[in-house]
Amino acid sequence: MGEPRITASVLKVLAGLLAEPGAQRYGLELMQDTGLPSGTLYPILARFERAGWVESRWEQIDPAAEGRPSRRYYVLTAEGTVAARREVALMRQQMSRAAGPLGQAQEA
Repeated sequence: MGEPRITASVLKVLAGLLAEPGAQRYGLELMQDTGLPSGTLYPILARFERAGWVESRWEQIDPAAEGRPSRRYYVLTAEGTVAARREVALMRQQMSRAAGPLGQAQEA
């Protein structure tokens, strides 16, 4: 499967995952970090998984004993870390270029 289409929401998720590249993050945590609703976040994570950018696993707990459902944890793969850094850097570069002349005009 090809790489996911890069949108503002996708960049938010990539930046959220890059905040701690080796950390296993679960959906609610990522929703809080990105401000994205579950209906936006989970399809993005599924696309990342199909592209090989993240791996996921279900937490092995007894939901009754823990008093909450099992969490599905997501972690960037090595390929995903490289892709995420590339895409975030590209967006920063594009934003910098776009703001360049405007920023210079304000300084004058």
